[in-house]
Amino acid sequence: MRLLRVVGYGCVLPLLLFSQENRKDRDKAQISRIHALEKNGTGSLTELSGFLKDPHRPVRVEAVNAIVRVGSTASLDPLISATHDTDPEVRVRATDGIVNVYVPGYVANSGLSGYFTRGLRQVKSFFSARNDKVIDDDVKVREDVGPAIAEEVNFSNDMAARSNAALAAGILRLRVAVPALMQALHAKDNDLIFESLVALQKIHDPSAGEGVGFLVRDLDERTQVTALETVGVLHSTQAAADVRYALGNARDLKVKRATLSALAMLALPEDRTIFRQYVMNSDPALRAAALEGLGRLREPEDTPTLQTSYDEANADWRIHLAAAFALVYEGNVSTEEFSPLLYLVENLNSRQRADTANTYLKELINRQEVRKNLPKTLENSTKTQKLALCWIFGESHSDDLLPALKRLASDSDGEIEIAAKRAEHVLETRRE
Repeated sequence: MRLLRVVGYGCVLPLLLFSQENRKDRDKAQISRIHALEKNGTGSLTELSGFLKDPHRPVRVEAVNAIVRVGSTASLDPLISATHDTDPEVRVRATDGIVNVYVPGYVANSGLSGYFTRGLRQVKSFFSARNDKVIDDDVKVREDVGPAIAEEVNFSNDMAARSNAALAAGILRLRVAVPALMQALHAKDNDLIFESLVALQKIHDPSAGEGVGFLVRDLDERTQVTALETVGVLHSTQAAADVRYALGNARDLKVKRATLSALAMLALPEDRTIFRQYVMNSDPALRAAALEGLGRLREPEDTPTLQTSYDEANADWRIHLAAAFALVYEGNVSTEEFSPLLYLVENLNSRQRADTANTYLKELINRQEVRKNLPKTLENSTKTQKLALCWIFGESHSDDLLPALKRLASDSDGEIEIAAKRAEHVLETRRE
């Protein structure tokens, strides 16, 4: 019997090796065909799509790569189909390809696809940094994209593919994916939870706020901090008690900053005492958050405190900007020299401070008195300031700023003209 087994194995092994060689030759021929078809552009998409059904993974991977490189909206049908593939790498590459249609260059510069050639450790490291990319409001995503990405968020046990789908849902602002993202928050994978929270911030659907609060007590610091940010962005007042608990039990300064910032975003009257406790704190970030909270509460009794912080010599720039924001929020919308509103606009010129000033002005532009006065600063604004103001105006919800954008659209600087026209289109899209 042993002799028969040895003889049997000796017969089978050559057959297996021969089969493997035939498979490699077949795959090589299929991949060569894929490369040849790719050169024909969109006209070859139908035939390329057929390779997505190949039983061998390397062929399907190369097929989806080719379809991604062909690009254009015509590639969406096969890419959506590939998000249901059994292989996670195929799904990731298909998802990145879909994002690439709406964010050209995404696959080459920002997507997870390229990390697959660098090893599993590099794939995991991809999610260590936050990706803040998001499409503009006037970019229309095809309706069948949303359900496909949403389904992928909670498909299979491969966490990298699911996390990548959550990332894509945020970049494309897929409101239809909110229920799937909310479900993903209960997963046991920190990367998936993190990407789902960031996506919910980008989509900015207030209805999601109620389901985020439980994570503000999470033991993972990144998850806890991001959950606190999300509570603030979505203005989830239901989570206020959890946020206060987190503030009182913060394990370190980073968490404490995130909790106070979240409370400042919620701006509930019962937290005014907390803000006043931190308004002269030695930590600039905590102090800035407290100033923001007081400003949003618009309590006249706090105006002297805000003005003192704004006028304070040698204070950290974050304190000056936060105090300026708070004073404008309270109603000081003067554009005179040294006024807080003008100070915010002036800081759009600073590389270090521009992001913060931009964020403050995007919130303040929702106030009618600010929309009335902010365009007055255009006359003496620099090119950098005008470009920033284009997008601040464009992302508002009001027709009040259309005249200002039309004025910017006639600017002698071509870059400003283009930005203003694009912002005008964004504003009109938001109104629809």
